[in-house]
Amino acid sequence: MVIDFLIQQRTTALLGIIEFMNNRSIGVFDSGVGGLTVAAEIMKKLPNENLVYFGDTARFPYGTKTPEQLIDYTFEIVKYLQAQDVKLVVVACNSASAAALERAQEEFDIPIIGVVEPGARAAVLASKNRHIGVIGTEATINSDAYKKAIHVFDAGAEVYSAACPTFATFVENGHVDGDHINEIAQKYFEPLNEHQVDTLILGCTHYPLLSANIQKAIGEDVQIISSAEETALEVTEILERKDQLRSEQQPDYHFISTGEGSKFNKLGSRFLGKEIESVETVKLPLAQSSAVS
Repeated sequence: MVIDFLIQQRTTALLGIIEFMNNRSIGVFDSGVGGLTVAAEIMKKLPNENLVYFGDTARFPYGTKTPEQLIDYTFEIVKYLQAQDVKLVVVACNSASAAALERAQEEFDIPIIGVVEPGARAAVLASKNRHIGVIGTEATINSDAYKKAIHVFDAGAEVYSAACPTFATFVENGHVDGDHINEIAQKYFEPLNEHQVDTLILGCTHYPLLSANIQKAIGEDVQIISSAEETALEVTEILERKDQLRSEQQPDYHFISTGEGSKFNKLGSRFLGKEIESVETVKLPLAQSSAVS
């Protein structure tokens, strides 16, 4: 009887620990609101999961920062999210993924994934002529991260890249349509059109809100790849493999910004496709002991 009771108590305790571990949030961060395109796909594919989104709007844009700065920012934010007791971190920023992902994966003991590899894999599968275009910030394009990732999946693919330094700023300021965007896009895409790419990777999580303009400028026959859906699939696979999927319904979503909360709220709701009710504003440098209430 005593042994049975002790076994039952131990089993109950273990189940409680497992439930607690599974109820931890998924952490997602970006330089601003762009990563909400990734968060939205995660919410769609994993509707029971709690999620903490961190937008580093005070230091936007990341695309003009040095690799060393991006590594510092990434480490600071991952440490902060660890203090929120997240079970996985998504670096939903191409610039930070390109510069800092491998270092962060070596440094921290929780799963950390980026958006470059999922997008590269999807593009290789989609391309028919193996001419793949990549657009992104200067930091992402200069890193050659997509070219390297694409060649892991298809060493013979031709990769053509174009930096689009104004796109993310347009989106972050709420300018997502207009003739001026089409004109700038056509200029950016000239080298891509010359090489007859049939697949184009949106190498910045801000760019999906410009997808109509981008499609018009690159041509209707070119397939556009956003890494958001592929990244959400990878998150799902990791949590399934680790048996850490949350079973309870009514998830909690928590939004954090290092900049102006009202601006994040308004523009972020557009990215997310649903209203963001409240945004917590935090100051830099980040306090590592903070926790989500």
